[in-house]
Amino acid sequence: MDNEIINKVANSGLINLDLEDYYVKGPRKVIDIKDQLFMGMILKEKDFREWIKTHDWTQYNGAMVAVHCSEDAIIPVWSYMLLAAALEPHAKRVVFGDLEDLETELYKEVIDNLDVSEFDDQRLIIKGCGNLPVPRAAFLMLTRKLQPIAKSIMYGEACSTVPIYKRNN
Repeated sequence: MDNEIINKVANSGLINLDLEDYYVKGPRKVIDIKDQLFMGMILKEKDFREWIKTHDWTQYNGAMVAVHCSEDAIIPVWSYMLLAAALEPHAKRVVFGDLEDLETELYKEVIDNLDVSEFDDQRLIIKGCGNLPVPRAAFLMLTRKLQPIAKSIMYGEACSTVPIYKRNN
């Protein structure tokens, strides 16, 4: 058995963490107030209220919704409040910002509630690349949550990690 292949990574005691495993499933939608601006600059209350009244809100049923304005315009606070009120019976979650802000909020909630006791005194690798939209902020939040308990934290893949943190003994 001189040619036996040994998986040194599996035997190393390293624990791989993939933030994609914590991705909150469900549809994402964006409401960009720019589409309601008069001449691309002004939000008219009467027109906005009419849009709120006639818009099909059922398309947001069960969705996570990001609300923002991508135009450089002064948007009154009440407009966001009207949107929140209209979305409340339909949307699963509503956040102020774009899709990345939405993902950041979702990951913040997941990481804040994550039981990390199984990672106590462990050597961890946080996987980097993937297929789902994991915001950069999630890596920062997870590192902060794990650092007080982990023996070490690395980023990347087992074959090529970047050292992030190592506890001094």
